[in-house]
Amino acid sequence: MICIIANPVNSTIPIASEVMKKYGVYNPNRMFGVTTLDIVRANAFVAELKGLDPARVNIPVIGGHAGKTIIPLISQCTPKVEFPADQLAALTARIQEAGTEVVKAKAGAGSATLSMAYAGARFTFSVLDAMNGKEGVVECGYVRSEETECKYFSTPLLLGKSGIEKNLGLGKLTAFEEQLVAEAMTELKASIKKGEDFVANMK
Repeated sequence: MICIIANPVNSTIPIASEVMKKYGVYNPNRMFGVTTLDIVRANAFVAELKGLDPARVNIPVIGGHAGKTIIPLISQCTPKVEFPADQLAALTARIQEAGTEVVKAKAGAGSATLSMAYAGARFTFSVLDAMNGKEGVVECGYVRSEETECKYFSTPLLLGKSGIEKNLGLGKLTAFEEQLVAEAMTELKASIKKGEDFVANMK
């Protein structure tokens, strides 16, 4: 299993995929972009606002792993939570820009490290659990996808012994979330193309 957490994930997954294709060893079911940090942040921010235990909050985050391409599906949160429209917009923006928030807090001396390590470990443990036969393991991941017009897109994935068992798709979106998906497309497609072009032009 290849789990890539090195940024920019929106482009590094297409890069790795194209290189693997060149060597005839590409298996899209075993190639993951690790976006778990976005999920961890979404869970933490919502838990904080609602007085919940973040370990018991689960919010799918779809799309990509940078800025506007990060799409938290707060309508699909378990347990169910609701926010007024203005607070929902601010919360979504905070999740999308959380990486920048950390860089600013560290006054440019670094970026997210501990939370990134935690997110990477969580995703890896889930992949290993599924490989060892545990059933019902679901994590969001940025993968080769037919779910939207983007070749790569993050959605909840049912993991199994050989990687992706089933792509669970976007689920039911609110009008606000549909708009977020539409707004992410141009940037996501450009990042994917940038990765593919990088490999095509490699000497």
